[in-house]
Amino acid sequence: MAVSILIADDDAIQRRLVENMVQKCGYETIVVDSGDAVLALLNAADGPVIDAVVLDLVMPGLDGMGVLAKIREAGLNIPIIVQTAHGGIDNVVSAMRAGAHDFVVKPAGIERLQVSLRNALNASALKGELQRIRHSREGKLTFADIITRSEIMAGVLRTAQKAAASTIPVLIEGESGVGKELFARAIHGSGDRKSKPFVAVNCGAIPDNLVESILFGHEKGAFTGATERHLGKFVEASGGTLFLDEVSELPLAAQVKLLRALQEGAVEAVGARKPVKVDVRIISATNRKLLDRVKNGQFREDLFYRLHVLPLTLPPLRMRREDIPHLLRHFLARFCAEENRPITSISGEAMVQLSHLEWPGNIRQLENAIYRAVVMSDSDQLGLADFPQAAAQSPTVSDLHGDPLVFEPAFHQSGTATISGNEIPIAPLSSVGTLAMLTSAGEVRPLEEMESEIIRFAISHYRGQMSEVARRLKIGRSTLYRKLDESAADDPATGGAEKAS
Repeated sequence: MAVSILIADDDAIQRRLVENMVQKCGYETIVVDSGDAVLALLNAADGPVIDAVVLDLVMPGLDGMGVLAKIREAGLNIPIIVQTAHGGIDNVVSAMRAGAHDFVVKPAGIERLQVSLRNALNASALKGELQRIRHSREGKLTFADIITRSEIMAGVLRTAQKAAASTIPVLIEGESGVGKELFARAIHGSGDRKSKPFVAVNCGAIPDNLVESILFGHEKGAFTGATERHLGKFVEASGGTLFLDEVSELPLAAQVKLLRALQEGAVEAVGARKPVKVDVRIISATNRKLLDRVKNGQFREDLFYRLHVLPLTLPPLRMRREDIPHLLRHFLARFCAEENRPITSISGEAMVQLSHLEWPGNIRQLENAIYRAVVMSDSDQLGLADFPQAAAQSPTVSDLHGDPLVFEPAFHQSGTATISGNEIPIAPLSSVGTLAMLTSAGEVRPLEEMESEIIRFAISHYRGQMSEVARRLKIGRSTLYRKLDESAADDPATGGAEKAS
């Protein structure tokens, strides 16, 4: 899903002008004609996700200043760009004091509006990252701190939100780097135990001979080296949540005692004479198929059913590519602030290529790629050259005859185009599409070839707006990206694609 901008103006002509400019900047638009409609959309529980607002100050009924006041009262953190034909200094000062991020005077040019939107989105991303870091340190992460616009993640979030309202044991499965601990912290931070401790322990990083001591504690003198008493993670987390990361790596001997602790709600420290009652909510996670470990005798079946009460499976990043641009924007804002680098954006070419990569390391790999690019770049905009590993892994998106596919999001008179708010030089493509049904030999062309050609024409026709392409073709964005990857993997030299007549 692309960045979504809400435009509010009572003048129909002005609304259309701003809408066209915002779309040429590479953003999706939602248009309303009143201040009340703005608040209705922003406050709707099931409403669309809105990343920024372009707000007219002078409107009948609830005007722009009234909307700003209502937004501030509601505590909504969304960047507002106000516009008006009356550009007096008093209006500017009043709007900024009321919480506006920027101010443009009608009629605003596309370059001015583009810079204003980009700065507002970058500032919002940085604010969100700082809030996320603060919430993580304070143990107050919630589902609002999870960056996703993917439809496939919507169901996972709904299940997790229901789980947060109870103390049901949750098992989070997913590949390394998909954010399992982030989800565990969000479940804890959204439940009744959010004011209590969240204790995380990596079961795969504990030596076998220390697992029992670390989880359940030990008394002073219980074994050689036990010079003082240790409470253990269960006691530390009492009243709160214990997160058992990589739980599949626990040795069988420790699994027995863990099962007993879960059944009885009590733990017995090494060397202790009696067990200690604990009240702990268990969330576990693994990057392996735990059921396969059970079948292979590496994990106890009875413990599996104790942990596997409510399973959550987090999809890998390659299955939710629409999240990549939003993650890139947030990571860029954070690392630029941490490293004090004046980088403002990522080029459209790099954004498209990064969105097509497989990312086997998932979000963690994406984060590290942005970190490296920010540190090493000498420019104020990250380009494809700043991601050497990504460029090497990137599939070549080509048309049926092997020529490079040109993305054509939005044209300016200068001969450049805009992708995600950034300009790159491109060549115009024909706006008229024809589809050859037969090969040069007079045979019907394979369905896969014609489907690939249709997809590429749609990308050109809708100017690189992948959400619009998927909507018009009536397929999901993940399906669209998968079909692009599959067609790019077919080598025409092997005979997989014949030249059309």
